[in-house]
Amino acid sequence: MHTPVVVTGDADARIMVLREFDPEDWTLRFHTDARSPKAGVIAQGAPMGVLFYDAPGKVQIRIRGTGRIETDTAIASAAWEESTPYARRCYLGAPPGEARSEPSSGLPEWIEGRKPTEDEVAPVRENFAVLLVQIEEADWYWLSNDGHRRAIFQGDAGRWVTP
Repeated sequence: MHTPVVVTGDADARIMVLREFDPEDWTLRFHTDARSPKAGVIAQGAPMGVLFYDAPGKVQIRIRGTGRIETDTAIASAAWEESTPYARRCYLGAPPGEARSEPSSGLPEWIEGRKPTEDEVAPVRENFAVLLVQIEEADWYWLSNDGHRRAIFQGDAGRWVTP
């Protein structure tokens, strides 16, 4: 369940890499480009959905919550520092969604196919953002030939419901 579908309030859906789940605060952390359209939609608070699916376990988890974008916070700075220069390379590129006349990674030619140095990625720290999703509800659904099972969790409380 490392790459769930993340849905913003404008019904735009995309696969994102889950970087962290904090069970204490009940938050999910993703990395994104601060210049992306989703960053503008989410800003400092917007309804979001996150859909996880574990095919071998036949478990689906639907998350409803509120997202927020952080750029100049301790959480964003720590996430930037924890990532590798290679992972930071994508923030060297053109803004997400920029029109092109031909297929393009958006990266400058000089960085295509190689790992950047710390100095080369330092100037694009401003393009890096963290998307935090504060979970308000988790809907757990297990598929089984013997009969599906479903539970809904809100904070510390959970309840069984019919599938």
